[in-house]
Amino acid sequence: MRYSISEYVRWEDIDAAGIINYQAYLRFFGLAEVELFRHCNLSYKVMFEELGIWLPRVHVECDFHNPVRLDDLLVVEAWFGRIGTSSIHLHFAAKLGDTLVATGKYILVSVQQGSFKPVPVPQELRTRVSRYLDE
Repeated sequence: MRYSISEYVRWEDIDAAGIINYQAYLRFFGLAEVELFRHCNLSYKVMFEELGIWLPRVHVECDFHNPVRLDDLLVVEAWFGRIGTSSIHLHFAAKLGDTLVATGKYILVSVQQGSFKPVPVPQELRTRVSRYLDE
């Protein structure tokens, strides 16, 4: 299953050519990420205070398929791919209506707070995100 958010392309998201700047996709993907985790009852507060982990990104990628303009309403889908021992693959698809405009992927690593030492992804996290896992 995929989780989705809708967000308008704003003035600060476009470049001189009048289309979305490539960096803006990270903002859209970031919004989808935080809302997906929140929807799974895994707010950052829960991850930090209850699970005792941080999830820094160690890899970010984005492919651009079609241009997007100011005030276009993007729908960004997010879902979990592979969850390894300490890594989590998070995938994104940005759409304008039925048109795919961009795809992306983050690799997050479960680390111990403070030391940034990789630790196993907590079972509680695995359980809570399982319905959005699509290996």
